[in-house]
Amino acid sequence: MTEKRRFPWAAAFLTLAFLFLAACSTGSKPPQTAPQASPQAAPETVAPAEAQKPPEAPKPEVRTPPAEIQAAPETDKDAAALLEDAFAAYEEAQAALERNDMEGALAKLDEAYGQLLRMNVPADSPLLQEKSDLRLLLAQRIQKISLSRTTLASSVNGSIPLVENQWVQREIKSFQTVERRAFEESYRRSGQYRDMILAELRREHLPEQLAWIPFIESSFKPRALSRARALGMWQFIRSTGYRYGLKQDKYIDERMDPVKATRAAIQYMIELHDMFGDWTTAIAAYNCGEAAVQRVIRAQKVEYFDSFWDIFANLPFETARHVPRFIATLLIIADPAKYGFDLPVPDPPVTFETVQVNAAVRLATLAQNLSLDPNALIGLNPELRHDSTPNYLYDLRVPAGQGEACLACMASLPQYIPPDVVTDRHTVRPGDTLGAIARRYRTSVDALKRLNGLRSNLIRVGQVLRVPSRGGVEVPPAPVAAKPGDTVTHIVKNGDNLFQIAKAYGTTVEKIKADNALVSDIIAVGQKLVIQAGPAK
Repeated sequence: MTEKRRFPWAAAFLTLAFLFLAACSTGSKPPQTAPQASPQAAPETVAPAEAQKPPEAPKPEVRTPPAEIQAAPETDKDAAALLEDAFAAYEEAQAALERNDMEGALAKLDEAYGQLLRMNVPADSPLLQEKSDLRLLLAQRIQKISLSRTTLASSVNGSIPLVENQWVQREIKSFQTVERRAFEESYRRSGQYRDMILAELRREHLPEQLAWIPFIESSFKPRALSRARALGMWQFIRSTGYRYGLKQDKYIDERMDPVKATRAAIQYMIELHDMFGDWTTAIAAYNCGEAAVQRVIRAQKVEYFDSFWDIFANLPFETARHVPRFIATLLIIADPAKYGFDLPVPDPPVTFETVQVNAAVRLATLAQNLSLDPNALIGLNPELRHDSTPNYLYDLRVPAGQGEACLACMASLPQYIPPDVVTDRHTVRPGDTLGAIARRYRTSVDALKRLNGLRSNLIRVGQVLRVPSRGGVEVPPAPVAAKPGDTVTHIVKNGDNLFQIAKAYGTTVEKIKADNALVSDIIAVGQKLVIQAGPAK
């Protein structure tokens, strides 16, 4: 019995051992063919007997690794193609906008956004930034189309949403208390320029609420100068002024001209609105520059923004206050009684006539000869840097009815040569005051404060102040050596005009014009005039 039981177990054990050995012998061959992934090594490692065997079994193992390696480049190629398709759809949307085809533009913008959604871009791909920028651009264009379709029921609100949140309420409180007097003075001063600004805004079909931006920027002061060196009622920095065609030279700075600066500011705001799609964000960008706002938008964790308030907290402090102050101003002006204001009567609009002059003269000297207040001429021509006309053809504004008298008076006025160096430096010493420094340099306290961005009359010992140079001088007309009856040729110089020339040669303007076939009083530097000298006067 015992022997019979042992036999089956022994037979089973021998059978299993045989099968195991057979499996090992057959399974040892594929590892020898696996190195065929390296084509150069395969001929050296495969035995001749094994080379005759069919290669079907190892092929799947050889092809699998290269297929996995090539998967990433194919994904990048697909992403690049999708991005190109998205840009192409965006360009078609732009073309549709130019044709005023809003529905077609929206369809193409949707198509472009769909292409972006299909993109699967790794975090380290260079395409990621382009995808983000295009997504922001699409959102801005969709928002712009949405705003263009909005029809507002009230002209008080216009297209600028008047959100009365905690930030706006804080600025309202400031205007009601510590800034109340300044608010009322700015409102009174606005009357001088608001009609002109409104006319320019209506010409461009822009919201009339934008006429109050100078209220926040400069309190409607044409010569306001900020600590950032922004100048004028619309607070242009030098580079932005050049960008929008505002002339700046030795004699004039058109950033201080209310009319010219208003037209430049409107063009700038149109460009900003096109860029950001809403007026609130455009106003913020007007204050700190479009590049600063774009950086804040790109730095967000989310890749879109719905309104200005989405980026409000990340803007520079002064810009973050700028928009709430603007909205607070609109709310108070729209309903003064609601916020406890009894606003003063605005100043009357500025009225003037324009005459062309071609001589450098001081406005104070001209005003004295016209029996006018010098501040009246200076106020009409705030762009004149030295309160003097330039030595080239210039449109001078004078009070209505004073044009002919101004031209007649110019003949006897001395030529003014402004300083080549606009400013000098003065180091404050013990006992110095702004008044004493102003008297020493023959200027005013207000001019010193404006030149140095000072908000008060306080100065400290050791402080370096910019002071106006005293290089400007008035030069009387040079006497002419010509005997009565002599005919001479006069070459027109800088500052010459027919009145001065006629007086110097003892003749009349009419005779000079007749002898030289002149149809107007305008002459050019270098022009030659034939003049018959009259009796000396």
